[in-house]
Amino acid sequence: MRTILFSSQTYDRDSFLAATLPAGIELHFQSARLSLDTAALAAHHEVVCAFINDDLSAPVLERLAAGGTRLIALRSAGYNHVDLAVAKRLGLTIVRVPAYSPHAVAEHAVALILALNRRLHRAYNRTREGDFTLHGLTGFDLVDKTVGVVGTGQIGATFAKIMNGFGCRLVAYDPFPNPQVEALGARYLSLPQLLDESQIISLHCPLNEQSKHLINRESLAQMQTGAMLINTGRGGLVDTPALIDALKDGQLGYLGLDVYEEEAQLFFEDRSDLPLQDDVLARLLTFPNVIITAHQAFLTREALAAIAATTLQNIAAWAVGNTRNQVDGG
Repeated sequence: MRTILFSSQTYDRDSFLAATLPAGIELHFQSARLSLDTAALAAHHEVVCAFINDDLSAPVLERLAAGGTRLIALRSAGYNHVDLAVAKRLGLTIVRVPAYSPHAVAEHAVALILALNRRLHRAYNRTREGDFTLHGLTGFDLVDKTVGVVGTGQIGATFAKIMNGFGCRLVAYDPFPNPQVEALGARYLSLPQLLDESQIISLHCPLNEQSKHLINRESLAQMQTGAMLINTGRGGLVDTPALIDALKDGQLGYLGLDVYEEEAQLFFEDRSDLPLQDDVLARLLTFPNVIITAHQAFLTREALAAIAATTLQNIAAWAVGNTRNQVDGG
């Protein structure tokens, strides 16, 4: 069964080749991002394995189906980039990796919190240049601070557990309260109440019509002055231009992003020798109280191994008619 992996990096190749390859699956690695222009590369491949920034809109799906593709195997939990209605019409099955390592993303969120709080990025650059002064590096104790967890699925619950270990007070927002999070002493609140009470807010919810731009000018104004916002979920959870004004007037005191709404044309590529054309991202990068990483929260050995294993199992199960981890509508 010919399978092509779009947007595959060296670490993808290594993790998939290290996994147990089910009989009959033939892997082909393609570094190009899936788009209307590159969809022809999938011709005569029954399976297309796609990542988060691959284009799975209606025109691309139609071209894939015309070329013989029957299964879209996502190497991600999220599927907001897939036109599910069109996939269903074309008879394309969509499967995903619902969980790989919640610890990977949760721990990266905590790393952003610690780095922003203690100004580690500024201290690192300063000492490399021989400046050993401490002015402007004052942080705060995490103990007894109120941390708002927006989205308490596996990743959000893992993040809450870690922050509970720091001695933080937990508040949460999710339409479906998680008993594991409540057992940590977390109080479930409305989103405005959570924003009002929290010194740190971390986003761990899926992106859908209800959550798009969950953080916007209005919700930013509801936060405590100087609050910290962390987003390791999806870029579209945040109205990014609104962050700039909140940072400029001090309403937002710290910002840590691992995802960006317009990341598809930027992340996972080396563009260091090119001028940055995205004015919003360029402006964000000028703030000393902002850290942006290029969607690397998932990038641990354990997570990569789990993604490869689950993806291959999904393909093998589909091949014998026992489809698993299918996306509704796919």
